[in-house]
Amino acid sequence: MLDVGRLQVLRAVVTSGTVTAAAAHLGYTPSAVSQQIAALEKQAGTALLERVGRGVRPTPAGLLLTEHAALIGSAVAQAESALADLRAGRTGRLAVRYFATAGSTLVAPALARLRADHPGVRVDLRLTDPEDPFEDVARGRADLAVVVQAPGRSSGEGFDVVRLLDDPYAAVLPAGHPLAGEDVVDLHELAGEHWVGSEPPGPCLEPVTDSCAAAGFSPDFVIQSEDYATAQGFVAAGLGVGLMPRLGLRTLHPGVVVRPVRNPEPVRVISAAVRTTALDQPALRGLLDALRDAATTADPPLRGPD
Repeated sequence: MLDVGRLQVLRAVVTSGTVTAAAAHLGYTPSAVSQQIAALEKQAGTALLERVGRGVRPTPAGLLLTEHAALIGSAVAQAESALADLRAGRTGRLAVRYFATAGSTLVAPALARLRADHPGVRVDLRLTDPEDPFEDVARGRADLAVVVQAPGRSSGEGFDVVRLLDDPYAAVLPAGHPLAGEDVVDLHELAGEHWVGSEPPGPCLEPVTDSCAAAGFSPDFVIQSEDYATAQGFVAAGLGVGLMPRLGLRTLHPGVVVRPVRNPEPVRVISAAVRTTALDQPALRGLLDALRDAATTADPPLRGPD
């Protein structure tokens, strides 16, 4: 295999016309340049230079390799420039994963800021795998994922978990429910109700079932819906009550009332799982900062029909 460095030495000799001039340009001794050319000729299996008076000129093989050395030098310069742009956050690509209710409230404003600050960075944006939202980050297929953090999980192999916000659950009641007039609902007051489930098994459902257990009962789920708008429709029809996270209640059905819950208040933790080796990218750090800022204004007010 031809040595790239020796090719550039050959190019310098051919361009300058003498070994001495090439040595001065490269900062080498003439002897070192001659040794590099001799080693390259051994690799190539043919002579690359021939003497002409006090100078040298390339043989056909030497001219061929000089032309390729110029292409290689240009490619290396382009690579160095591209690398500098990547390190500075001017270019690059980020793979981002998110779950549905975090999309409009957290991810959208964060990506808008990322585009303004790093317009040359492309984003591959997809929904997380509901079975294992950490998988793409853990396997290096994504740089960042917005996830609901399971209790006790603060990191994993190859990634760190950064807490963004606590998302409390609220009681969603039919407009004519006896508790609809209360300012706040004690969780045990919902013990005898039929329930509309809105969460799939996993870290979004666990705060609901764990809090109900702490209040002394197990919720009687008579209807299951993993869509907040649909679940609100079931509640509005009087088919049950529910607990839903506030980020999922930014748009309310006109037939429901939403009230804070206490004793205890269920809370899910929303975090960003970030691939550790990607944290040196300015664009990724900027996206993480933008997600933190979006989290400070993401909590919707609790309200209901007048």
